[in-house]
Order: sequence, then structure tokens, then C-alpha cells
Amino acid sequence: MDEIHVTLLVGSAREGSLNERLAKAIEKLAPPELAFDRVEITGLPFYESSLEGAPPQSVTRLKATLDINPALFVVSPEFNRSIPGMLKNAIDIASRPMDKNSFMGKAAGIIGTSPGPIGTAVGQQHLRQILAILGANVMGGEAYIAFSKPDLIDEFGHIEDESVRNFIQTYMEKFAEFTARLCRP
Repeated sequence: MDEIHVTLLVGSAREGSLNERLAKAIEKLAPPELAFDRVEITGLPFYESSLEGAPPQSVTRLKATLDINPALFVVSPEFNRSIPGMLKNAIDIASRPMDKNSFMGKAAGIIGTSPGPIGTAVGQQHLRQILAILGANVMGGEAYIAFSKPDLIDEFGHIEDESVRNFIQTYMEKFAEFTARLCRP
């Protein structure tokens, strides 16, 4: 089976964050046909329209990676029942100008983790709404992890808990099927 290249965005700036650990686990547990191209979004400037005329390299890299890859996967915490400002900024940058919206037609998946019992469910609903408005095809269902133990996922993305590992692996298999349906003729 041919590889499907997936732009991977992590919505957490903190080194070693729970969502960074989750992203590493996803890269390890995903089926081999998914090839992740991670784009760092922490160094992006704040969006404003002058970026459209002469974008810095960080903006060019984000848009170019999104434009070339048929799929997108977002791993993000929830801040104040929404998405982190850093992630919203990256989305605003990559969706402008509107005639060069880098999300249009992308197969998209969302997952996140937090110490709370409802994980990132509310933030994911907000992100789903934003991506859908921009024309992305967001996979249905929810996937969030309640990071109930400090060592649930280690710094290298290893998961001891078999049920959590199986949940992530199954979700990524479904995402691979979803992207294959949308991205292959």
C-alpha cells in the first residue's frame, strides 16, 4: 500500500508536554502507510494580513507542508474549553489568503490528552468546527485520553497500559482507512 503523507501539528509549546508525548506515541502506533511530516508551530508570528505578501520561512514551511500533504492530524490540549491560541494562530495563517486556504479538502484527524476526566472533548469540538468551516473533512468520532497517571505515556511515546495503547492504535487504523478513502483515486 502506498504511503499517505500526513501533516502533524502539535498544539502544545511546552517541551515534554502530555500532548507531545501523545504525538510521539501516535507516530509509533500508526499503521506504516501513514507517514507523518511534523511542522513546528511555536515559532510562527502572529497572523496579520501583511504576512500574505511576504511570509517568513516558518509560514512558508507550514503552508507548503499542508499544501503537499493530503491529510492533517492535530494533537492538542484544551485551554479554557477551546484550542490553544498558538494552534488557532497556525490555522489562521495557513488558511489565508482564503483563495489559498491550505485546509481545503484535507482528510483530518484530531486527538488530545489532559489530566481531566473529559480529556480534550470540548476543545476538539471547537477545532472540528473551525476545520470544517475551512473545508477540511474531519473524521467523525472523538478520541481523547484522560492522562490519569503521570507515567501513562513516557517521554519517548511508550505506553505501558495496553488498553490505552490499543485505543490509540485502533483510532489510527481508522484514520488510515479514512484517509485512504478520501486521498486515493
